[in-house]
Amino acid sequence: MTASIVGWAHTPFGKLGAETVESLVVKVATDALADAGISAGDVDEIVLGHFNAGFSAQDFTASLVLQADPELRFKPATRVENACATGSAAVHQGVRAIASGAAKIVLVVGVEQMTHTPGLEVGRNLLRASYLPEDGDTPGGFAGVFGKIAQAYFQKYGDQSDALAMIAAKNHKNGVANPYAQIRRDFGYDFCRSESEKNPFVAGPLKRTDCSPVSDGAAALVLMDVETARSMRRAVNIRATGHAQDFLPMSKRNILDFEGCTVAWQRALAKAGVTLSDLSFVETHDCFTVAELIEYEAMGLTPKGQGARAIKEGWTRKDGKLPINPSGGLKAKGHPIGATGVSMHVLSAMQLAGEAPEGMQIRDARLAGIFNMGGTAVANYVSILEPVR
Repeated sequence: MTASIVGWAHTPFGKLGAETVESLVVKVATDALADAGISAGDVDEIVLGHFNAGFSAQDFTASLVLQADPELRFKPATRVENACATGSAAVHQGVRAIASGAAKIVLVVGVEQMTHTPGLEVGRNLLRASYLPEDGDTPGGFAGVFGKIAQAYFQKYGDQSDALAMIAAKNHKNGVANPYAQIRRDFGYDFCRSESEKNPFVAGPLKRTDCSPVSDGAAALVLMDVETARSMRRAVNIRATGHAQDFLPMSKRNILDFEGCTVAWQRALAKAGVTLSDLSFVETHDCFTVAELIEYEAMGLTPKGQGARAIKEGWTRKDGKLPINPSGGLKAKGHPIGATGVSMHVLSAMQLAGEAPEGMQIRDARLAGIFNMGGTAVANYVSILEPVR
């Protein structure tokens, strides 16, 4: 065991016009400490995940967490960033602080406010998570980058439009039961599969329903050393973590293999001493539906080129052999960059503690896998979670 999650908080994701980065940070930090039943003075270290890249004029944000309580003053506080995996980077840094003995209690916060930014600027900001010398002029921004990946996958393995629509429909159906989700609507397969005025093509074969939305939101959790956590009212252990960073340019690797994703999963599963089939569910990084499709293969659920089997045969539905994204994923829940990875850990901890919202709870959930990705499978983070029984 590396560390335990003993408290958490989560705002709704979406267009939160009345909020600021500061107000979101303060809210979830305050609520997570209260949920854990500890005082701010007990915290040894603070880690903030905040991508920013131009979304917020305030670009020095670690100390904003201190606004939640005067007792946080003078605590070590660090902001971390690793593109769309920023939230998991923050969680893993907190885990390392505890594993090293430098801290017993770490407050981890993830936040992003994106919807105040004009659309063209949103695209430019997100494109900064690509390799600009190669992809900086891609039409459609980051959606265009994943559109190129989808086209390449289709060229190699055949048209997968049916599978992508099924993934989108699954995640939107799951998102209906998630009170934090930005889009709580079951669009159905036919709507996701068909081009329409409300579901136009965005980039390559990707339609609007294949792309996660622009979002505001925050999430926080309290990490504690495993021994101390045994005395808490409930705890979820982070049994193992894995992180693999790959080359930034897609030209230096086979982009259809998501090799960094595979390595991160292999490392985490090996550390945990379990296999993929032991997991009760997975929260994975579906920034675009084609990403979830390739992740099925990269995590070892199917052989390469056969990811469509997992969705078409129902394996990844909530009642399947490995439910994937019971929260609705980024597709339905939303994707406020710095908050996403923390959100994945919070919602997985809720599942394992038996505290997930009604309709979202996976029955008898005993082991969770989380995959959070930055860029085009560049920053790859996996966590394996289990409840303290």
